[in-house]
Amino acid sequence: MTTLQALLLALLQGVTELFPVSSLGHAVIVPALLHWHLDERDLIFLPFLVMMHVGTAGALLVFFWRDWAALARGAVGAGEPRHVHESRHILGLIVLATIPAVVIGYVLESRLRTLFAAPEAASLFLVANGIILLGADRLRAGVPAEQDRPIASLSVLDALFIGCWQCVAFLPGISRAGTTMTGGLLRGINHQTAARFSFLIALPVILAATASQFLKLHHVHASLLTLEPALFGAVVAGVTAWLSTAFLMRYFRDHEDWALSPFAFYSIVAGLGSFAVLRFL
Repeated sequence: MTTLQALLLALLQGVTELFPVSSLGHAVIVPALLHWHLDERDLIFLPFLVMMHVGTAGALLVFFWRDWAALARGAVGAGEPRHVHESRHILGLIVLATIPAVVIGYVLESRLRTLFAAPEAASLFLVANGIILLGADRLRAGVPAEQDRPIASLSVLDALFIGCWQCVAFLPGISRAGTTMTGGLLRGINHQTAARFSFLIALPVILAATASQFLKLHHVHASLLTLEPALFGAVVAGVTAWLSTAFLMRYFRDHEDWALSPFAFYSIVAGLGSFAVLRFL
């Protein structure tokens, strides 16, 4: 892996993990388009992958530290009874929304990636991602603002519904952020609130994926050769993820009527274009 490849992969991770355009899909498609022959058995690759996820998780933790601090205070019973009850309820929702992805990921993720991780398949799933996002925006359009629900109003079934939508993103090209936001929109929360809940439940999912990858590191003998690119990837992915989150939270606040549509059109055009290049050129 060259320095340029490491830089581009870390930038892709930091942006596409949070933008609703599929980080996994881009990780499959972009190297194929650029004719990169990355060896996943390379000693550098696994530490680099783990540390990119650490950087992304760190960015989410830093950006939403006030949310997590408030939830932690409520969880231990600090504050007014209403705050304590609400915080514990939201933490329960985050756990419930995470369970389907952890279970499905443990059972089926490797099989799904083996079956569908070909660049051409990922390109078509990216098109499907765009169609899902367009459908979510169309269903959301016209809903009066007064009917918007806060996160605390979600029920157990709402959280599980959103969590099940998240599982669709195990298909390369389908966005985790996009599907969780779609699930939230279908349960009556607006784009900004759906994005906030999506990013809150992203942290435990990313940490679970990181832990799974970390367990494989005992086969890797760490050295400066492996640690320097990994640390570089963590910093680049983390800074990019923080900037992406800051942009997206403001963007979803200010573009309620058609917030997902630009990402939908990008997914469709990029997916069709990538498929055409990969298949015919």
